[in-house]
Amino acid sequence: MSDTFKKTPSKDGAQPEREPGGLRKSLTNYGDNGFSLFLRKAFIKGAGYTDSALDRPVIGIVNTGSAYNPCHGNAPQLIEAVKRGVMLAGGLPMDFPTISIAESFSQPTSMYLRNLMSIDTEEMIRAQPMDAVVLIGGCDKTVPAQLMGAASANIPTIQLITGSMLTGAHRGERVGACTDCRRYWGRFRAEEIDETEIAAVNNQLVASVGTCSVMGTASTMACIAEALGMTVPGGASPPAVTSDRMRIAEMTGTQAVQMARDGLTIDKILTAEAFENAMRVLLAIGGSTNGIVHLTAIAGRMGYDVDLKALDRMGRETPVLVDLKPSGSHYMEDFHKAGGMATLLRELKPLLNLDTLTVTGRTLGEEIEAAGPAFEQDVVRPFDRPIFPQGGIAVLQGNLAPGGAIIKQSAANAKLMEHEGRAVVFENAADLAARIDADDLDVNADDILVLKNIGPKGAPGMPEAGYIPIPRKLATAGVKDMVRISDGRMSGTAFGTIVLHVTPESAVGGPLAYVQSGDRIRLSVAKREISLLVSDDELAARAARHPVTVPKAERGYRKLFFDTVTQADQGVDFDFLRATEHRGTTPRS
Repeated sequence: MSDTFKKTPSKDGAQPEREPGGLRKSLTNYGDNGFSLFLRKAFIKGAGYTDSALDRPVIGIVNTGSAYNPCHGNAPQLIEAVKRGVMLAGGLPMDFPTISIAESFSQPTSMYLRNLMSIDTEEMIRAQPMDAVVLIGGCDKTVPAQLMGAASANIPTIQLITGSMLTGAHRGERVGACTDCRRYWGRFRAEEIDETEIAAVNNQLVASVGTCSVMGTASTMACIAEALGMTVPGGASPPAVTSDRMRIAEMTGTQAVQMARDGLTIDKILTAEAFENAMRVLLAIGGSTNGIVHLTAIAGRMGYDVDLKALDRMGRETPVLVDLKPSGSHYMEDFHKAGGMATLLRELKPLLNLDTLTVTGRTLGEEIEAAGPAFEQDVVRPFDRPIFPQGGIAVLQGNLAPGGAIIKQSAANAKLMEHEGRAVVFENAADLAARIDADDLDVNADDILVLKNIGPKGAPGMPEAGYIPIPRKLATAGVKDMVRISDGRMSGTAFGTIVLHVTPESAVGGPLAYVQSGDRIRLSVAKREISLLVSDDELAARAARHPVTVPKAERGYRKLFFDTVTQADQGVDFDFLRATEHRGTTPRS
C-alpha cells in the first residue's frame, strides 16, 4: 500500500496529524476503507502499474485538449512534457479530462460555461486521488475556471499555460489574432477592402495553435497567473509551439512533485497581497477588462472581496508599460523575447508585495532577483516612458452605474474620454443585429451607442458583445470610434471608447434598463463619471411604467445559472461557490 503522506497541523497546534496521500486519498465509500484501497489498486494494476509506481506521490494533470479548442492544440505535447517532469522528480503522473472551453466555439458565450468548468475542475480534484494537480489551460475562460475550482479544492496546485500562437503576415504586414481580426473586419464593414482580401487575411490571422497573440484575455490571464505566483518563473509568455513552452511544462511537472511533498497548498499562495500584485500587473500590461471579472471571482473563492475604488486608486499610480496590441504595437512572442514577466516585474518591483509565496516555495522578490539583470529591449517600457500614464483600466461610477462600470482607457480615443452625447439605444443583441446597419438608423458620430440586456443574466452569460460595431453608414463615412455603453463585456483584443460591466445590469432592473433613445449621457474618465442626465423622478416613473422581468429558466444548468449568478462586481460567479469564510478585502491601497 502507498505510504505517501502529507502533514497538516493538528487542531491544538501540537503534533501534526498525518493525512493519507497517494492512492489512499479520496477513497470510494464502500464502508470498508481497506477494501476500497484494495479494489482501487486491483483496477489500476489492470493498466499495467506496479506497486513501486503506485507508491509515489500522485500528480493529477488536467487535460483540456479538445478538437473544438485550437488554443489548446498543443495539449498532448504539454501533457507528455509534464509527465516527464513528474517522473524525473519521482512522482506518478495521472492525466484526466475536464470540460474545455474555446472562446469562438461556445454558445451563447464561453463565460456562460466558465462556472461549470470550475465546478468540474473542483469536483474532479476532490473525487480522484492526487497529492498535487497541474492545471493546463490557456483559452480565455479556462485559466480562471481552473484557478477558481482549484482554489475551492485547496490542494497543492500549479498552473501551466498553453501559450500564445505565432503571428502571420498579410501582404507584408504582420498580423495576429485577434486585434487584427477586428481591425480588418472593421475595414471590411467600412467597404475599404473587398471579400477577396478579407478571405485572404482570414488565412493568416492565426498562424499556429495557441491563444491570441496580443494582450487579450488569454495573455492577460497568463500574466496574472504568473503574478499570482501560480506558474513556474517565465510560465506566462513562451509561445505554444516553442521548445521554451515544452521546457516550462517539464519544469511544471517537477515542481508539482515538490509541492506535493512540501504540502504547499493554494491558499498559501493566493493571499490578499498576491491579488494586489496581480491587479498591479493587470494595470501595467494594459490587460483585458475581463481580467477584473476573473480576478474578482478567484478572490471570492478564497474569501476576499475586490474593492474597485481601491483598484482605481492603484491605477492612477501604475502606468501601462507593456507595448502590446491593442494598447501598443507588439505581440506576445515579442514580449517573450524581451524577457517576459521577469522584465515587467523588475520594473514594477517598487510597487509589488515581494514577500508573497510562489509555487517554487520562494518569494516573488526572490524569483525576480533570480531572473538576473535587465537587458536592452523595446517591449516593456521604463516608468519614465510609459505607453499610457495611468493603468489601462479605469473604474467609473454614477447614476447609470451605481455598482460601477469600467473602461479600458489605454485602448480608447483620448478625444472621446470627455464626452456628452445623445443615446442611441438597442434593447438587446437581436435588436442591435436588426438595426445597426440600417440606412434609416437615426445616428451620428457624436451619439453614444447603448446596448442593454447583455449582462450576466440578460444574455445570459455576459457575452463580449460590448464591442458594438460602428453603424455601417458611419463606418463607410470614415468614423472609426464612438462612445459605446453596455452591461456586457468585450474581448481583451478589442479597442475603442467602450464602457462595460455597467452594474446592476439592465436585466435585473439597473438604471441602464430605463435609458431611452434621445437621453443625454455624460462620460468623464478624468472624473471617473458615467451619468445619465435624467432626473431620479423620471427614472422612477419609467421603472413603474415598464417593470423589468428578471430572466428565469425551468430546468438544467440554465436554471442554476439564472438562480445563482452574481453581478460583475462579484465576478459573475455562482453565489454558492464563493468562500463561506470572509478573509478581507483586496487591494488595500
